[in-house]
Amino acid sequence: MKILITGGAGFIGSTIAGAYVEAGHEVVVVDNLYSGKRENLPAAARFHEVDIVSPALAEVLEAERPDLISHHAAQMDVRLSVTSPAFDAEVNIVGTIRLLEAAVKTGVKRVIFASSGGAAYGEQERFPAREQDRTDPVSPYGVSKRSGEHYLFYYHAVHGLPYLAFRYANVYGPRQDPHGEAGVVAIFCEKLLRGEPPRINGDGRQTRDYVFIEDLVRANLAALRSSFVGPMNLGTGRETDVVTLAAKLVALSGQRLTPVHGPAKAGEQRRSVIDPSLARRELGWEPRVDLDEGLRRTYDWFREKKGSGVVSRS
Repeated sequence: MKILITGGAGFIGSTIAGAYVEAGHEVVVVDNLYSGKRENLPAAARFHEVDIVSPALAEVLEAERPDLISHHAAQMDVRLSVTSPAFDAEVNIVGTIRLLEAAVKTGVKRVIFASSGGAAYGEQERFPAREQDRTDPVSPYGVSKRSGEHYLFYYHAVHGLPYLAFRYANVYGPRQDPHGEAGVVAIFCEKLLRGEPPRINGDGRQTRDYVFIEDLVRANLAALRSSFVGPMNLGTGRETDVVTLAAKLVALSGQRLTPVHGPAKAGEQRRSVIDPSLARRELGWEPRVDLDEGLRRTYDWFREKKGSGVVSRS
């Protein structure tokens, strides 16, 4: 199968791209390298340095004519979306529309969309949240991701373009960038490796559902064999507050550091946790890597990279 991955030089997209290559698929990566890195690209993947809001995107699809699109290119910083909602919408909404227009014109058979299992729901009414629950985003980022799902529904209903919208929980793991991508685990790891205490926004009792990148990759591989259409949660169903997360990482570092607290950030939810039951039924998927193991593997990766002089840019 020929798969085109937008955002394929980023943390999540490149890890999935590598798994697709290993599974024997032909992989094409589109990325503007705003936060992605060339060194993340699989050697066997063909690369186009193109922004998804550019008219050149249609030219890439016309030339490549992929069977499936894995759409991971996005503005993914919740705080930036609050300060620059128009920029967030330009990338996440207009960029998605341009991609779907080109997909219909070039005969793409299916789209897998990276949505949000936290921001799209907003302040939840049920814990963990299910796909049929209300979605009332409290950040422009959440609004833009939910809008992407609505456009996918439209293109499926009107143009017959099948899709699967994965609502990712908080993804973490090796290769995440503490500078260019959202991710509290990566940020804390880097601070600890510099001998600095983690900085927690607010009281730190806000919770998130942390899913390890390796588990997310397995779901994206399973999705290639699925005909399911609609949104689907990818999370663990377990919530962890930031204070607990910081304590686990401090313990892994072996240092005696006390986290410091700063002001709470606008647009951040108080609690977020999603139910993965639908993914279990439809894909036979469930998370295998628990938080303690995932944090250990992630911290070890950052420590090895620091030893090689790759991670810290301070």
